[in-house]
Amino acid sequence: MKKLNSLVIGIILIIACLALTAFNLEKKSGKSGAKVLTIYNWGDYIDPDLLKKFEKEYGYKVIYETFDSNEAMITKVEQGGTAYDIAIPSEYMIQKMMKQNLLLKLDHSKIKGLDNIDSQFLDLEFDEKNHYSIPYFWGTLGIIYNDKFVKKEDMQHWDDLWRPELKNNVMLIDGAREVIGLSLNSNGHSLNSKKDAELEETSKKLTTLTGNVKAIVADEIKMYMINEESAAAVTFSGEAREMLDNNEHLHYVIPEEGSNLWFDNIVIPKTAKNVDGAYDFINFMLEPENAAANSEYIGYSTPNKKAKEILPKELTEDKQFYPDEETMKNLEVYEDLGSKYLEIYNDRFLEFKMYRK
Repeated sequence: MKKLNSLVIGIILIIACLALTAFNLEKKSGKSGAKVLTIYNWGDYIDPDLLKKFEKEYGYKVIYETFDSNEAMITKVEQGGTAYDIAIPSEYMIQKMMKQNLLLKLDHSKIKGLDNIDSQFLDLEFDEKNHYSIPYFWGTLGIIYNDKFVKKEDMQHWDDLWRPELKNNVMLIDGAREVIGLSLNSNGHSLNSKKDAELEETSKKLTTLTGNVKAIVADEIKMYMINEESAAAVTFSGEAREMLDNNEHLHYVIPEEGSNLWFDNIVIPKTAKNVDGAYDFINFMLEPENAAANSEYIGYSTPNKKAKEILPKELTEDKQFYPDEETMKNLEVYEDLGSKYLEIYNDRFLEFKMYRK
């Protein structure tokens, strides 16, 4: 009996050892989340070589998923089906995620290189003291046009999109805040307006734009404009720079009456499984060489002042992408409208899209 007991105990010990070994292997392979970093970002919004470099330097396996709107991003985070370690939302959505307790408060003692960020991009109203977010990219919303079809003097204001000669020749970005916002700005109103009369006026004006709208799309704008299939489009600054690089007849303008100044920041969702890895990624992206490489590849403006020193001067001195103080004064940051007015903006935008059909 003693021999049998010894045999049973031995078998149990062997099984336990095998289980422990399997657990450790699983941990190393990333199935437990220990060596995997799951990033949730906009499409085409990081240099792929940087992801490879990060994996090599830190030993993580990066799982990279993309979203096409802030609203889609927060819905996925709220559902919790995937535990993202890193997400990169825009300022107004960060504000909303903070209110909904979806973000991990950052431990600044674990962050290296925050002093590389230009002070004008820190301690902003949507996240004072940067308790929850670290600057990633910034930019503007504007108009890109082709000088083969439009004269420079005829494309300097939002109202120019309504010109009759642009019939079926304008591309709009598929975003409620952007389209409702540009129409508000064209009437001299804030793009964060919560005044029903202003929103009604804006909606009526948008219906008069439908004849000029060729399509309401997203990333496809780049292809259309580079291939000269449209005279003008509303787009973000970084997207515009890529278009300019591929067609010398294209130009980007920020309407002087006002537009959107946006900030995309890195956050750690509260459901993150690899918090240490998230800090490693933040520190990696704060390194000037990495931030510069990312900015040059993507085309958006970097908030990293040391990275900016590395970039070619023809990029950093281009006022289309690094606007001067006078232009910046007329720009507004999107605010969290709250559920009531967010729904109103979305409904009015949907009505506009349905009307043009």
